Amino acid sequence: MALKHASPLEVIDLFHRQPSLEPEPPVSISLLRTTELQLIRLVLPAGHRMPSHHVPGVLTLQCLAGRVDVETPERQCTLAEGQLVMLQGDEPHSLHAPVPAIVLLTLVHNPPGAWRPRDGGGEDAARG
Repeated sequence: MALKHASPLEVIDLFHRQPSLEPEPPVSISLLRTTELQLIRLVLPAGHRMPSHHVPGVLTLQCLAGRVDVETPERQCTLAEGQLVMLQGDEPHSLHAPVPAIVLLTLVHNPPGAWRPRDGGGEDAARG
């Protein structure tokens, strides 16, 4: 059976709230996938370590609940609820959840070029 992904304008509940009195715990799942974009909800139990890996496209990690440590060969950061970080494509990274955590992973597939910061002036800055 194929995994069901959200359709345009279909509301996605990132926390997997159930209408019943005893909700099921959230699980890691791919929520949405197009040829350019994928959203994945990662549910990480306390102490979970995701070993170093890389993906071809630019990605963001947004901590929805708990706390997660993100480490690359260059640096490390800790995300708390409501914080997010961006990683360049093909950048090796690992994750560690010191406490239970829920993370929204956004992957940009087939990017036209590598991420680079916009310069401080010029036409791109004016477009905002």
